[in-house]
Amino acid sequence: MNGRDAMARFLMEQHHLLLACHVSPDGDTLGSALALAEGLRGMGKEAVVMSTDRIPEPYDFLPGQEKVTDTVPEGFERKAAVVLLDCNRPDRAGLTGRTFARSAVIDHHETGSDFGDVTWVESSYAATALMVLELLKALGVALTPAMATNLYTGLAVDTGTFRYANTTPLALRAAAALVEAGANAGSVANNLYRNWTPNKFDLLCLNLSTMEVADGVGVSAISQEMFEKTGTTALDTESFVNFPLLIKGIGVSILMREVQKDTWKVSLRSKGRVNVARVAQEFGGGGHENAAGCTLNGGREEIRERLTEAVKARTAAKT
Repeated sequence: MNGRDAMARFLMEQHHLLLACHVSPDGDTLGSALALAEGLRGMGKEAVVMSTDRIPEPYDFLPGQEKVTDTVPEGFERKAAVVLLDCNRPDRAGLTGRTFARSAVIDHHETGSDFGDVTWVESSYAATALMVLELLKALGVALTPAMATNLYTGLAVDTGTFRYANTTPLALRAAAALVEAGANAGSVANNLYRNWTPNKFDLLCLNLSTMEVADGVGVSAISQEMFEKTGTTALDTESFVNFPLLIKGIGVSILMREVQKDTWKVSLRSKGRVNVARVAQEFGGGGHENAAGCTLNGGREEIRERLTEAVKARTAAKT
């Protein structure tokens, strides 16, 4: 039995399900969870979507997002199965120390873990949303326009609106099917990319003013002071790491975001041969070949040097 069919059987056997998004939720984890929850509810199951972090403003348009909870419903730890979507460890979903009756993982990240009674991990898939689309078909669930919108959003976000190297024929065929099912591609794009607040734009300007470029690596930072000055939060920084890659000659972009003094959340993106997931793994993180992250402790310059040296080593080794 393949991973998809095993996951479909697992879901059919459950009645109470907690669909958990990863911390700092993006369009893929949210869209996947929301679409799967709607499908499971249509099968008569109790499915709750949880995100311990607040949903970023760009995703306010996602159908069903207003029902997302930030806490585990009372009694769910005793009777529910938890399903991690777009991540593979409880801590990545803000569920450290929690125990559930059963557990499962639906994920497309390259770096793995041993969590889950049932796991379906396909690193060749462009997005978890693509996996959920196939899973819903296996469950015999007909797509609604709301489900199509959520899944299309997840696929669009993780493929850079079909500009990244992971835009496969499978991804494009899925996008077409989702539009046929009711997703409005233009509306999704407008909500994702043309709906910034002036404060968020001010933060981006400050962020880019810190950028240092050397040997094809662009490193920028966002301090707590920048958040205070612009009246923004970490939720406003999604996609910032991608901007340096617009510049010819920059193959890797690193964004350092200050969480607290001497603690930095790091996002890495690449458009060449450097596998940034392996860079992130060196520092206890993980992700995809072209998109990864980790958290580091230390001073800003120290962290910048450690990261750039790690990227340079991978560049030299062409890995």
